[in-house]
Amino acid sequence: MGLYDNSRVITETVKKLSEKNSYQGLCHQHRDGAPLPSGEVLSEIISIARAILFPGFFGKSIINTGTISYHLGVNTERLYELLYEQILAGLCFVCDCEESNVRSVEEMRREAMEKAIDFIEYLPELRSVLSTDVAAAFYNDPAAHSQAEIIFCYPGLRAICNYRIAHKLLELDVPFIPRIISEMAHSETGIDIHPAAKIGLSFTIDHGTGVVIGATSIIGNNVTIYQGVTLGAKNFPLDDDGNPIKGIPRHPIIGDNVIIYSNATILGRITIGDNAVIGGNLWVTQDVAPGSRVQQPRPQK
Repeated sequence: MGLYDNSRVITETVKKLSEKNSYQGLCHQHRDGAPLPSGEVLSEIISIARAILFPGFFGKSIINTGTISYHLGVNTERLYELLYEQILAGLCFVCDCEESNVRSVEEMRREAMEKAIDFIEYLPELRSVLSTDVAAAFYNDPAAHSQAEIIFCYPGLRAICNYRIAHKLLELDVPFIPRIISEMAHSETGIDIHPAAKIGLSFTIDHGTGVVIGATSIIGNNVTIYQGVTLGAKNFPLDDDGNPIKGIPRHPIIGDNVIIYSNATILGRITIGDNAVIGGNLWVTQDVAPGSRVQQPRPQK
């Protein structure tokens, strides 16, 4: 095939790809001047947030008692600027997708500033919550030599950190951005936590790879989950047109002080009572009473 034929193929291919029926539902058209969400910037936001929440463990600078206020100040200012831009991008993105909810960019700028500063104000509480997760991971893992090892090395804590950031942004009605942040943790750690899930204090994910926690899951305090655990939906009710009904509670409720061992699959809007233990490789679709131990039956001799 000669140069002329190559040009013809490229021209014909572009023509086909430009046909409206080809990209219908797959192309996002945004207004001039409206920012787009950026995975690269959101990755920087997570890095800065981790440096603020765990000073000395993340970031490029050496921290001591004499420099900590300076570094926290610089990082917090930078976090606010980047977060404001990405919240605005999320608001614009959703507004462009919803023709019935057209708003001015200036209106969305004001809203983005408010949401960004609300998140900044939440940072001390977020650090306090994460400290309970660190302590729980150290207490529950005899292989951990220190809480510093948990913070620096454990993928479960990194996924939980992203989740708690994304969850707070979702509580602030920030669209689109929380899901990107949770999927970043999914890519980094293999742990998939939907930002809408509700998770209490002292949460531990040990090893973590393959853990899935659905959007309407509710998890109490002091819960430990091992690798491969799924908190999922058993079915998806359909409306009269045959489409899945969105937003209904469809994932498990996990009580306080529950342990769920590796590769257990817990499906549907069921309740696992306080202090229950769910053994590994189990399929659970019915309520479990408080204090129960659910395990594989022993093979009969």
